[in-house]
Amino acid sequence: MKVIHNGELKVRKLEKEDNVLLAKWLSNPTVLEFYEGRDNAFDLEKVNKLFYAFGEEKSKCIVEYDGYAVGYIQFYQLDNETKKKYGYFGENVYGTDQFIGEVEYWNKGIGTLLVSSMIRFLTEEKHADRIVMDPQTKNTRAIRCYEKCGFSKVKLLPNHELHEEQYQDCWLMAYHE
Repeated sequence: MKVIHNGELKVRKLEKEDNVLLAKWLSNPTVLEFYEGRDNAFDLEKVNKLFYAFGEEKSKCIVEYDGYAVGYIQFYQLDNETKKKYGYFGENVYGTDQFIGEVEYWNKGIGTLLVSSMIRFLTEEKHADRIVMDPQTKNTRAIRCYEKCGFSKVKLLPNHELHEEQYQDCWLMAYHE
């Protein structure tokens, strides 16, 4: 099922057979340096357990570019506890997490196209008042991409994410119209 279609970019719902792609991408140390950690490689069993769990409120999708699967994105409505933690009250707030798993597709503008397309989808289709992300402060390429798409740094989240056996600082970044 297609979620987004914007030129050569297509975002579709995750299917069972995509587990092989996720295991490939999430066992690549170059990808893991920025997503999940190089000490946290995924095999098929781990992918099946974490990405195909029932009851999760996340919409999980595969990103295709020019007909080729290149990455992953998930989007979800923030629960009240998380909204309160981030300082948002009475708003419809969505979060996203994404990565381009095919390294040869990095630095080609696909991430920017993906994020800007997801902004349009979430604001128009899901009526999001605000969209948030929490990249690690050292992930400067991702932060530049998000800023190009209209996100701004809202606040520092110290020791927010365990990554390669150390807690990392992250930026709470937000987009709102």
